Amino acid sequence: MKIMIINGPNLNMLGIREPAHYGKETYEDLLNKIRKHADERGVSVEFRQSNHEGDLVDYIQSTYGAFDGIVINPGAYTHTSIAILDAVKAVGVPTCEVHISDVNAREEFRRVSYIRAACVLTVSGHGTDGYLEAMDYLIKRKGNSNL
Repeated sequence: MKIMIINGPNLNMLGIREPAHYGKETYEDLLNKIRKHADERGVSVEFRQSNHEGDLVDYIQSTYGAFDGIVINPGAYTHTSIAILDAVKAVGVPTCEVHISDVNAREEFRRVSYIRAACVLTVSGHGTDGYLEAMDYLIKRKGNSNL
């Protein structure tokens, strides 16, 4: 099983940006945590991160026919990007939306998610462990008995 992990704007600044909301783990810590989790479950992961909406659309499109699932934290594009929603719909790859902070307990605008309509699961407010929960969901959905 192959899962692409896609991170949007400012996720590369983990550990620096608003640690009260996003914690002190760095982006590299997050990648290492996900790699370890994937190795333990016998799945392959690839990582992409960009601060640019078009790059995120390109990453999503690249999963078509090549990946079994997507875990995406679109960052601020969650609340603004119909293009990312349309890309997820177009590829038809099971996609999980992840947010490190509890977006429903924050500013009103963060409660709106355009991408959610195309996702099979949303995990919000579980810190970086939300990525692992999303991966496990995709693994179970695919029927991988390693979990």
